Amino acid sequence: MTGPADAFGPILEVMSWVGFILGIPLVIAGWIVANRRCQWINTTAEVFEAGGYKGFRWSDSEDTPHISLHDHAETQGLDVGTRIEIHYDHCHPVRWGLEPPRNDNPFLIIGWILMCLAILCTVAGFIPMMF
Repeated sequence: MTGPADAFGPILEVMSWVGFILGIPLVIAGWIVANRRCQWINTTAEVFEAGGYKGFRWSDSEDTPHISLHDHAETQGLDVGTRIEIHYDHCHPVRWGLEPPRNDNPFLIIGWILMCLAILCTVAGFIPMMF
């Protein structure tokens, strides 16, 4: 006689295969994306004023000077000559920000979730065989 407990075997089998087949390539893709991403470095920038605009002046790790101008609304509260910490992309120094970027990697996150689900389903599939 078959019952609802007997239906869990094929469901767990399918879920473990789906988790491994989709999870492993996603983890590999996420690992590749994470290793190709450039590192963000922090440096000190000085606030300056030019023609009614305020901006930031800083040098990257290769001592290349960079300047960015902003309108008055974006730089309210910053006095000329103030030093602030900024973060910039080492490979593309024109990409910068006052806060470091979040390095979310959805490929890696979803891949690990699927692989953990596959491992759990595989282990859960062996439990009925023990009893």
